[in-house]
Amino acid sequence: MKVLPFLALLAAFPNAACAQSGPAPETLTSKGNPILADGRYYTTDPAPLVDGDTLYILTGRDMADAEVNDFIMPEWQMLATQDPASHRWQHWPGFIRPENVFAWAEPARAYAGQIVKGADKRFYFYAPVLEKDSDAKDRFAIGVAVADSPLGPWKDAHPAGPIVSQKVPEANDIQNIDPTVLLDDDGRVYLYWGTFGQLRGMELARDMVTPKGPEKRIEGLTGFFEAPWILKRKGVYYMLYAGNKAGPDSACTPAVYYACQAYGTATSPLGPWTYRGVALKPVSSTTSHAGVVEFKGKWYMAYHTADAVAGGHFRRSVAIDQVEWDDSVIPAAIRPVVPTRAPQPAPAPTRNIAGAASAVSSNMVPLQYWIGALNDGKVRANPLPPEMWGTWNGKNPQNAWVEYRWRKPVTIDGSRIYFFADQPAGSGIGVAPPASWHLEYWDGAWKPVAAAGGYGAVPGAFQDVRFAPVTTRCLRAVFDASRANGTSAGLGVEEWEVLAPRAIVPAAAPSVAAPACD
Repeated sequence: MKVLPFLALLAAFPNAACAQSGPAPETLTSKGNPILADGRYYTTDPAPLVDGDTLYILTGRDMADAEVNDFIMPEWQMLATQDPASHRWQHWPGFIRPENVFAWAEPARAYAGQIVKGADKRFYFYAPVLEKDSDAKDRFAIGVAVADSPLGPWKDAHPAGPIVSQKVPEANDIQNIDPTVLLDDDGRVYLYWGTFGQLRGMELARDMVTPKGPEKRIEGLTGFFEAPWILKRKGVYYMLYAGNKAGPDSACTPAVYYACQAYGTATSPLGPWTYRGVALKPVSSTTSHAGVVEFKGKWYMAYHTADAVAGGHFRRSVAIDQVEWDDSVIPAAIRPVVPTRAPQPAPAPTRNIAGAASAVSSNMVPLQYWIGALNDGKVRANPLPPEMWGTWNGKNPQNAWVEYRWRKPVTIDGSRIYFFADQPAGSGIGVAPPASWHLEYWDGAWKPVAAAGGYGAVPGAFQDVRFAPVTTRCLRAVFDASRANGTSAGLGVEEWEVLAPRAIVPAAAPSVAAPACD
């Protein structure tokens, strides 16, 4: 990314000096998505805002170490551009921290918030933070700050405390995060929030702060999990959200840890709501969080991925792409957004040709696992369940297999498999290394490969198998589960590589599954 001179960025963005705290702003030119891709700053939970000729994106900041599976998010950041197609952005790191605005808030948890412009032309920041002096079961609460500019300085608009918690304006038992706000055409104001399948909505007074209540359960949005985003277009209300209605044939996601961006519509702000479909399929991060706005006659979706340098599920980065509408139907449909990405280096030659194969398995994959992880080229020291193929489901099979299918015959002479385990070999519970396993290839029938040196089953390292070259279109790994006391442990495979005799430039992943060999 090219950092432009400081005086130039001040000329382009005259409010640059107004940010509340943190490092000085920088102006940069990205190469595409994600906007900040070099790993210096991870951005997450985007909330776009249009003011005049500028598109702002409020984001959180992920700061987890590479193998930490937790949301370490101490502050918010801001991005701004006058033309997304130019790839020229201004970035305010350390834009604001919870404890610098809300005297009643703990530091360190700056979850997904949103800034909206009120009828009084001031800006209101709805922020989910931890309430430090609360005895609620879950201390996340929503505060509101106010400023004369999207860049601050911000002050608490309700110093008495949050406007929503498990105790105010009425008792609830949900986690009160992910606020999104609609200022309707008639001047009425609506707040929505929620997670873990619980979505709430409520009218606010025209002061943008005072709950007008009561809280209403929002229903009808199939698979709602979290991250609501409200917008209005041509008299129709649209609610986007992270959905996780999961299954092998799901239009949303095959694994519950991942989410799509689904959406529903209504003809009044608080519903009833009707599910309409998927606006964005799962991306590289397990979480999905998006915001959609109109800017200079075009619609855009800001969302996050794990695609930055050293990125991950807890080191996410904001991307932006155009949204297209299908006005041939009523209500108008959101066409699924096609994610774009900055040009990537050409792949290096490799002997591993697994990425060009379709993966299938003997089991209907339990929803916490994802067979797509089997040949995605990624291994982590601390993986989440969908970062592997597995069989654990509470009643684990004694035998299982996974199979690669290529569209054309390939010649191979080796394999590398990476097992996951949370129990030792010989266990009959949890996930353990297999008691035994072997490889078979298809040659009119399944035949064992002539493996040299046997089959290792040590978890946490690649287990190499070498064999005389065979030409085939299908290769299968067959497993006998670890057993004890009459029960079988589950199996877990993070990655399975298949090796050609010589390194070649890898073929692209198949868009259509290869046909079966049997």
